[in-house]
Amino acid sequence: MSDFDWKSFVKKVAPFIGTALGGPLGGAAASALAGALGGDPTKTTDQQLAALVQNVTPEQLLALKQAENDFALKMQSLGFQHETDLLQTAASDRASARSREMSVRDWTPRILAYGVTIGFFGLLGYMLRHEVPAGSKDILNVMLGSLGTAWISIVTYYFGSSAGSDRKTEILGGGKL
Repeated sequence: MSDFDWKSFVKKVAPFIGTALGGPLGGAAASALAGALGGDPTKTTDQQLAALVQNVTPEQLLALKQAENDFALKMQSLGFQHETDLLQTAASDRASARSREMSVRDWTPRILAYGVTIGFFGLLGYMLRHEVPAGSKDILNVMLGSLGTAWISIVTYYFGSSAGSDRKTEILGGGKL
């Protein structure tokens, strides 16, 4: 099941949650998804969510549908009437950040991007080459997960996300998101 695209599955079963996963409300969506599938809503890495979705039971599927309804109501109370509103919010958020960077020409995002990249791959390399002391293992794993998440955000910021590609595929296929 290594080719299983769990995010596409979630988008089909729970469109609001699935769409929100890739945007600024991703943390709330991930918590709702994990909670519905019996996971820990405070530990929502992509790997943990993928494992939960791959092993979903019919009962959990019903719980996911209920979580989708609850999440949709919360999002509608915040002004998001449809899941495409979440996509527009994410797109405008990225556009705003990029416009700011072009007008201000601030070096901070670039320095942070380099720092996170060096930190992520440096820590990963260290952990692969050295035996990590038992007392530090959990801390280093949390740090590696945080740096990995930040690095993915940086790559998405500078190079775009697959959300636009997914949308283009949907439009070319004649479907709707």
